[in-house]
Amino acid sequence: MIQNLTFSLSSTLSFIGLGLLTIVTSAQAQAQAPTASTYPNKPVKVVVGFAPGGAADYVARTISDSLGKSLGQPIIVENKAGAGSSIAAEAVSKSAPDGYTVLIASPSSISVNPALNPKLGYAPKDLWPVTKITTSPLVIAANPNAGIGSLLELVAKAKKAPGTINYATSGNGSAPHLGAALFAQVTGIEMTHIPFRGGGPAIQSVVAGDTQLTFGTPPSVLPMIQAGRLKGLGVSTKEKSSLVPGLPGSIEAGVPDYAIEFWYGIFVPNGTPPAVIKKIFDAAQFAISQPNVKAALAREGTDVEVSKSPDQFASFLVEDAKFWVKLVKNAGVKLD
Repeated sequence: MIQNLTFSLSSTLSFIGLGLLTIVTSAQAQAQAPTASTYPNKPVKVVVGFAPGGAADYVARTISDSLGKSLGQPIIVENKAGAGSSIAAEAVSKSAPDGYTVLIASPSSISVNPALNPKLGYAPKDLWPVTKITTSPLVIAANPNAGIGSLLELVAKAKKAPGTINYATSGNGSAPHLGAALFAQVTGIEMTHIPFRGGGPAIQSVVAGDTQLTFGTPPSVLPMIQAGRLKGLGVSTKEKSSLVPGLPGSIEAGVPDYAIEFWYGIFVPNGTPPAVIKKIFDAAQFAISQPNVKAALAREGTDVEVSKSPDQFASFLVEDAKFWVKLVKNAGVKLD
């Protein structure tokens, strides 16, 4: 059941905003070796905060080949699942600021978890934003035997028996978790959250019938819907999405007040030289613009959306954090 969490919204937003703005304003002071002429001269590790099979893992592996070609070095994707992706974020934040350890992250590890858990071993200012790379809706899907054929049926069933519907997500504080919390808030229902270490294991639990429902990322959910192993109920945008054909948006599905999307972006440890950040930014721009990469992401319900610059991405994060933290406060989400 979604439970209450007490914290100061104003201090949380101040914490995030000051940390991210510090990143933008301190760039010149952080310049140090390695240089643009020497970087990279060995493989680059891309760290993903979720288990294999989820959206973050899929995005990382889809862009890795083109990213490596642009940088001229192999890309090694490493999964560090757990704690809503905070384990991966902390590991990258404490790695050498030399451009050889890169994080692919979502709002959970950048905006949500650090603000809500002061015991974390990192803060937003410890990670330097490079660029946003993708944006996606969530997909709501149920086990075919759960007796839930639409979003309105989900609402009716949950209101009839509060707390009895179990939904699986990729972890506490993840975008799917918050997407489900927002749905519960706007519809006035209660559901029980079952967190996993990634989207893949969460979806498998719904397929197996151990849980009934998921608010999942498209790469995790769509293959199971297409195979008939999950029943798609809708997407988390107001209008239907061309990325997820055949499923209604929230207006068409009868829940017009519901809407949420999430993103993935690239981050490096604070203190990484600006020349190295520029090389990673340029390589990411190249990778994400390749037709085969765009097509592969689109097939899995993920849209390409890149930042104009690292500074523009940092400014976006300051405003974006306000949405996620307000959602956590209003929906009463608890992060364990």
